[in-house]
Amino acid sequence: MEGKGSTLVHLLVVVLCLVAFGFSIAAERRRSVGTLFEDKERNATYCVYDSDVATGYGVGGFLFLLSGESLLMGVTKCMCFGRPLTPGGNRAWAIIYFLSSWATFIVAEACLIAGAAKNAYHTKYRGMIYAQNLACETLRKGVFIAGAVFVVATMILNVYYYMYFTKATSSSQASHKAKRSSSTVGMTGYA
Repeated sequence: MEGKGSTLVHLLVVVLCLVAFGFSIAAERRRSVGTLFEDKERNATYCVYDSDVATGYGVGGFLFLLSGESLLMGVTKCMCFGRPLTPGGNRAWAIIYFLSSWATFIVAEACLIAGAAKNAYHTKYRGMIYAQNLACETLRKGVFIAGAVFVVATMILNVYYYMYFTKATSSSQASHKAKRSSSTVGMTGYA
């Protein structure tokens, strides 16, 4: 079990990321779609948008991914505030996966929150326009899908980060104990 880490932490991070992935896919499928509506009484044409469900799904995905990342960073103390990591390959990989997971996390969160905000804007938009060739603006296809892809990448990188982090911390404990037990000073005289 040494260097393996907590199975519960692995499981929670994966489950939270998978829920965020599911919300991202659901948000993409339920994006708001606008239809033109002509009001004959007022001689006006405007866009009417359907439900705002995708915004809620996008925010839900954002929050679940944020909670998964917060859990992992809380357990590992953001790799900066806990025990020092043993120099070597495990430490190097932990640092690489830590930085990579943060990069993908930021991109995923940006895609999810930007998609939710843009979708909410289009849903609430009710402008009267006196034009003949009008197209209703909608959220671009693929914004939530990009978020979902980066959610999966974040999940994979987080699992590897935690695995190498625990290997580097457990080997630091073993080497620290070995150094303490073997560090004795002889106090005998020379004969």
